[in-house]
Amino acid sequence: MISLATENARPVILWFRKDLRLDDNRALHAACKLGRPIIAIYIREPRSDGTGPLGAAQAWWLHHSLESLEMALGKLGGRLHLISGDALDLLCDLIDDSGAEMVLWNRRYDPAGIAIDTRIKRALAEQGIEAKSFSGQLLHDPSRLMTGAGTPYRTYTPFWRALEKLGEPDDPLDPPTKVKFIDLPQKSEPLAEWRLLPTKPDWASEFKDIWVPGEEAAHRRLTDFVENDLQGYRRNRDQPSRRATSLLSPYLALGVISPARIWCETRGSSKRVPVADLVHFRKELAWREFSYHLIYHFPELPNRNWNDRMDAFPWQNDKKHFSAWTKGVTGYPIVDAGMRQLWRHGFMHNRVRMIVASFLVKDLMIDWRHGETWFRETLVDADPANNAASWQWVAGSGADASPFFRIFNPTLQGEKFDPDGSYVREFIPELANLDNKYIHRPFDAPASVLASAAIKLGTTYPEPVVDHAFARDRVLVAYAATKDGA
Repeated sequence: MISLATENARPVILWFRKDLRLDDNRALHAACKLGRPIIAIYIREPRSDGTGPLGAAQAWWLHHSLESLEMALGKLGGRLHLISGDALDLLCDLIDDSGAEMVLWNRRYDPAGIAIDTRIKRALAEQGIEAKSFSGQLLHDPSRLMTGAGTPYRTYTPFWRALEKLGEPDDPLDPPTKVKFIDLPQKSEPLAEWRLLPTKPDWASEFKDIWVPGEEAAHRRLTDFVENDLQGYRRNRDQPSRRATSLLSPYLALGVISPARIWCETRGSSKRVPVADLVHFRKELAWREFSYHLIYHFPELPNRNWNDRMDAFPWQNDKKHFSAWTKGVTGYPIVDAGMRQLWRHGFMHNRVRMIVASFLVKDLMIDWRHGETWFRETLVDADPANNAASWQWVAGSGADASPFFRIFNPTLQGEKFDPDGSYVREFIPELANLDNKYIHRPFDAPASVLASAAIKLGTTYPEPVVDHAFARDRVLVAYAATKDGA
């Protein structure tokens, strides 16, 4: 590592954000090409800025991802300097101390990140400091894809077709093998002092049994998925008891792996994997792109109805019902299993996410924003664009949204996608002895069946907080009134 005292070349500041990787990191690649010594930093910006981890579960993921990045940089002879505070103030201090004349970073596309980065670029330019930003967090920059009329896309299918017409994304860049680093005059903050990990209680104690954060783990998971789970993906991905999805979303959320690397690794797989499976998986990556397209052009997506007709909807927002939903005690097994998986693993199967979201919004008539906020806090893969777009899709208030009258029956959904009850039994052990016929409808089971399974409704497992048939009729009447009053 080079010392400032002996090096005449002015260093470049490399600012890591939601790109905690060496592979396919365009800002890092550009810094290495300059041949200047590099100061690698990660800034813990004020949470009020909305640029760090979205919630407590993702803070756990961030801690371990930063540890992994520190180790990777250490193997190259460098270090990751951890500092806290306002990004512009800290960058100005670093520039004054080091003599750096350039700051490099990879772009953020969430509204808060865009606003901060725009302000920083302008302020640095006024000081004669060059700030360069690079793509790589998405397959394509969201400003590039517009309709023939020059407007943003409002529906997914035309967006997907336009994405296809752009052709293959740029090839991912391999990680550097040699990097010239430089010491900082000030001391890096210890990661442990950031207190990103829960302690008392350690509600994330099971996370480590499910997840291995870090770049190496992300690439292992990608390889394993492409080799073993991509075939049959379209058919198997909706079954929550099977490991049939990629499980890459937490790595994507903090940029531990790039979407271009994932896309690239699936090339050529159609020789042994049905095209339908490959396309279906790539469409999941494209939904992420579409979500960022929406939030880029409609920055208020996480907070406001995209379709303002829903502004007049009469939400009930019952606090007891919301609490039952968060704790997984609604009396509907597939809903409760999903919410308990979320708490225990910081994750929930995508099909189940749609079921629990529909139940909250349409059975309980609780504003989708309450659910979106809870998911932000509890998901390791929390993403400002995906989270908001998906919740608005279910709520019928978003772009290309599911029709509001599409209301999932939680019992039928459970029976269709978890027919033998394996998923429910894993997360609701008190129902483990109930036979398949009643595993998704314990409220219909005869007293003798419940007794033989050691279940007492209302005691060992709750009765339904609401009758689904009643709830369905109620919400449709409310929706019809909203439409009539529009």
